[in-house]
Amino acid sequence: MSDQKNFHPLAVEKIGSELALAWSDGSESFIPLEMLRQRCPCASCAGEPDVTGHVVTPKPVRGPGCFDLLSWQTVGGYAIQPRWGDSHASGIYSYRLLKELGG
Repeated sequence: MSDQKNFHPLAVEKIGSELALAWSDGSESFIPLEMLRQRCPCASCAGEPDVTGHVVTPKPVRGPGCFDLLSWQTVGGYAIQPRWGDSHASGIYSYRLLKELGG
């Protein structure tokens, strides 16, 4: 993987049922939207550690439109935050996670 200091997407675009990313290292990723939503890293979807460090993983509730990517915004210089058709918008996907999901 490329140098993390300069690792970022040059372009992000929804193409059909995938999120396409062109990376600063010259590679490209195509991530199925359903997989992207299923791997949401927010506390409501992926869980969070309790006071003892045990990660409590909830069963996410996904409503109609849950795999419909409506928009996204950049978070700092390290992530994007998608907004889904069921109003879910709390997941912040680091560039590293996106690169991993894109294979």
